[in-house]
Amino acid sequence: MPLEDGDPVRRRGQRVDGKVSGTPQPEGTGDTPAADGSRMEVTAEGWEPGPALGDGDVTPGGAPPRQEEALMAELSELVQKVVRSSSWWERHGVDISILASSFLLLPAGFLCLRSAQAIPFLAGVLTLGVVHHTLTVKGSHLASHNALTESKSWGKVWAVFFIELCSAFTVEQATYNHVKIHHGYTNVIGLGDSSSWKLPFLNRYVYMFIAPLAVPIITPLVALDLLRNVEWKAALRTLCCMFLGLYCHYWLLLHVSGFQSPWSALLCMLLTRSLLAHPYIHVNIFQHIGLPMFAADRKPKRIHLMSLGVLNLPRNALLDWSFGHSLISCHVEHHLFPSLSDNMCLKIKPVVSQYLKQKKLPYNEDTYTSRLRLFLRRYEELMVHAPPITELVGIQ
Repeated sequence: MPLEDGDPVRRRGQRVDGKVSGTPQPEGTGDTPAADGSRMEVTAEGWEPGPALGDGDVTPGGAPPRQEEALMAELSELVQKVVRSSSWWERHGVDISILASSFLLLPAGFLCLRSAQAIPFLAGVLTLGVVHHTLTVKGSHLASHNALTESKSWGKVWAVFFIELCSAFTVEQATYNHVKIHHGYTNVIGLGDSSSWKLPFLNRYVYMFIAPLAVPIITPLVALDLLRNVEWKAALRTLCCMFLGLYCHYWLLLHVSGFQSPWSALLCMLLTRSLLAHPYIHVNIFQHIGLPMFAADRKPKRIHLMSLGVLNLPRNALLDWSFGHSLISCHVEHHLFPSLSDNMCLKIKPVVSQYLKQKKLPYNEDTYTSRLRLFLRRYEELMVHAPPITELVGIQ
């Protein structure tokens, strides 16, 4: 199906830089009984807004579409068995405890900044920086997929809290672009191809090592611009939450941490909010850009789309805590089953990796340093020029 400018999926003004929905109806979602008697949804398919672009789906090597769907169904059943045997603590409790622990660290971080000595002060900066990214990246990402709770109502509350209050962004735009576009059309040119992360006018060293420091400033400015695309009630709510979150951070630095001037407090805000901005930018480009890209009318079925276009990085204690497993070492699993929490993505990782390898499907993995060298070496090709469309013939 051709994409016209008026197609709701094509609203380029709504693209945002977020690895963070309304409440779109995902395909392939079934109620799965949990071990404790509750029920949760295991999403095996992505959100495909409006008329499906799957009319032109093709499969590598000319495999029948039904065979591809059978592979996804078989993998989904294997994953659902793991989910059914998991407790609430495994499904949600582990990740909630990480977010709760981060909140409990906030007082210590602000109090450490009162010290005139270098070590306690730096400990405060490190603490607040890690906490900030845990709440804004991990918390926002889980909330956008409603993976923190099995209640949709509470899911909306947590989305507003983590995305708007903590991250200074707008829920509607962040979830639309991440959940419906990025996940629905992963590595599809013009839709979910991560092109919103590209800044072709910057050279490789500025983009990779200097520009990330501006993320805390750029994020609310982009959010303000995107408010033109939402209803006035949502825009007003977003403005209030953004102001409250930023002002509370500023007020605590002045009255708890003891900063003497507004400029020093603002500088500390920038420092803590950009502490992990470099890996945040890097992770978002490393895991998709440079992998096969597809045309909207020539994309493979979902299991091939995700196995070809998504990459896992190795486990890293700091990034696992701050960003979550689904954004680091379990990104393939997350794209196949986006409604699962970070801990559950880690739990199903052996099942997914073994299945894909058994079926001779790609399971992309690479190290952080290897990807960094790749992007520095091929920056012009990957981040400046338009990516080539992958021919499906011969892909196994």
